[in-house]
This record gives sequence, structure tokens and C-alpha cells, in this order.
Amino acid sequence: MKLYVGIDLHSNNNYVGILDSKDKQVFKKKLPNELPVVLKALEPYRKEVQGIVVESTFNWYWLVDGLMEHGYKVHLANPSAIKQYEGLKHSDDFIDAFHLAHLLRLGILPEGYIYPKEERPVRDLLRKRLQLVQQRTTHILSFKNLVSRNLGIQMSSNDIKNLHEEDVEKMFKEEHLVIAGKANIATMLFFNARITEIEKVILKKVKLRTEYKNLLTVPGIGKILALTIMLETGEIERFQEAGNYVSYCRCVGSNRISNGKSKGKGNRKNGNKYLSWAFVEAATFAIRGYPYVRKYYQKKTAKTNSIVGIKTVSHKLARASYYVIREQEAFNPERAFG
Repeated sequence: MKLYVGIDLHSNNNYVGILDSKDKQVFKKKLPNELPVVLKALEPYRKEVQGIVVESTFNWYWLVDGLMEHGYKVHLANPSAIKQYEGLKHSDDFIDAFHLAHLLRLGILPEGYIYPKEERPVRDLLRKRLQLVQQRTTHILSFKNLVSRNLGIQMSSNDIKNLHEEDVEKMFKEEHLVIAGKANIATMLFFNARITEIEKVILKKVKLRTEYKNLLTVPGIGKILALTIMLETGEIERFQEAGNYVSYCRCVGSNRISNGKSKGKGNRKNGNKYLSWAFVEAATFAIRGYPYVRKYYQKKTAKTNSIVGIKTVSHKLARASYYVIREQEAFNPERAFG
């Protein structure tokens, strides 16, 4: 008898539901998030289990890895693509678990990508770097506003990055402003040190794979961004076309248009937010450093606004990067920007 397992995973517990080939409920139980307990509950059904579905939540690593290491075929469900039957009047965690098993039995389960375990720590360290970069930017902007409000001058982010705490004492006379400014600069310097430390470890640990080396020819993409794109993308073959990849990078619009009128928006957040950030960052650098990219950006901005202009450039870079990776060829400016 073939059995199909669905696991609705939460922060401190999980709900296991097992169905047979006729959709009959064979087993259901709430379990703590302890791998030995989950394995013990599944053991009596081990030989008949055709597959296990685990919902892709923030804490799936331990469960998916543990089940795979014990020989189970595991599927990672993509919750944003799963739609429950709208006629349901009641829903709970067991119904969700059985629904996952039901979709697996029918062969219509929307699956997420199970990223290779050995590369996850480095990818997550790069994500930590991004978090620190964003927090550093918050303090840079805060100091910029402090200067603008009280001194009436505009400082560039690069100028602020070169400041030290003693420089703040020369800028402000009011003690409270000095303390506030020093707090921003000291925190920024702390983040600088941590970011540099992470970058050194990553560049020493990881090298670009052959198919990703040509990313360095794409405008705005340096070593750290190239590694970020490589580790977030994974196997390029899982994207059938450039449009699939660009959509995964959140570089396409989500408007729904009918008869020339807006009928709402789709799921803007469906995709990889880290790739979205990477290509926006690359677009920002490319606009600064490459005249033909800046010309294209200015042309778009004149018709719309700067935000749309940046997103348009990031879309171009993401699409170009797909072909650079897949075909293992250098970036061609004319194909991307004309």
C-alpha cells in the first residue's frame, strides 16, 4: 500500500498526516520539533511511504535534512503557490498536513527548491552580510538627516563613510547633537568591521563556479555580488527560460491588466528577495560607472521616475545574467541596452 505524508511545520511543533492511495487517513499526530520523535512516528510506515511533504517555513532545515539522511524522499512545498479549496468552512493544522499529502498523491504539489546542505552556511552568511549592510545604511541616512536638519548642508553617503567620531565634535556645537551623531558614526564603523570580516571569510572560502565566472563582466557586479547571485540562484537549469529567472528575482511587475484597466496586483513578494536586492544593487553601481547604462536609465527616468528606472535596469541585468550563466559567455552590452 502506497502512503503519502504531509507535515505542517511550526516554530515548536509539527502536525503529521498520512494518507493512503485512496485518500484514507492512516495516521495523524501532533509532535514536538524533535527529529528522533518524528522518525519514531514514521518508522511503522517507512516501507510504504512514497514521499514526505514539508511546508517551506523559516525553520525547515533540520527536518528536511534529517528525513533525507534517513532515506526518505522529501518534497519542499511552496506555500505561496498552494491554494486551499475555497469551500472549506473549517481548517486546522491536520487539514493542512493532509492537504499537502493529497497534493503529493495527485502529483500536483507546487515544490520549492531544496538548496544543497553543504552550501547553505555560506549562503546564509552572505544573507547576514546583507542584513548588516542594510542596518549600516540606516545609520548613514540618520546622520545625513541630522546634518541636513541642523546645519542645512547635504553630505554624500561616501563622505559620511569616511568620518570618525572625533569629526562629529567639529561639526556640531550642541552636546546632544554630538552624542547623537557619534552614536550613528560609531555604529556605522562597527558594522564596517563586521562586514569586512564576513567578506574576507567568504572570499577565502568560496570561489565562483565556472558557469558563474562571466558574471564579473556584467556592469555593476563585483565578486561579492557575483557570489551572492551564484549561491542564491543555485542550478540555473531549474529555470526553463529567462522570464522564469527574472520573475524569481522579483524584477517583473505584478500588475493585473484587463481591457487597459488595472484589476489589482499579483504576489509581488513571490520570489527571492536576496536576488532582488543583488540586482538592484548592481543596477545602482552600473548607473554610476557605465555611461551607456546611465544613458538608458536617464531615458527611462525622464518618462517615469527614478524607482522605475532602477527596477528597469535591474530587470535588464537579471535577464542578461541568466544568459551569461546558462551560455557561459561574457556580457554583451548591445544585446542588453542596444
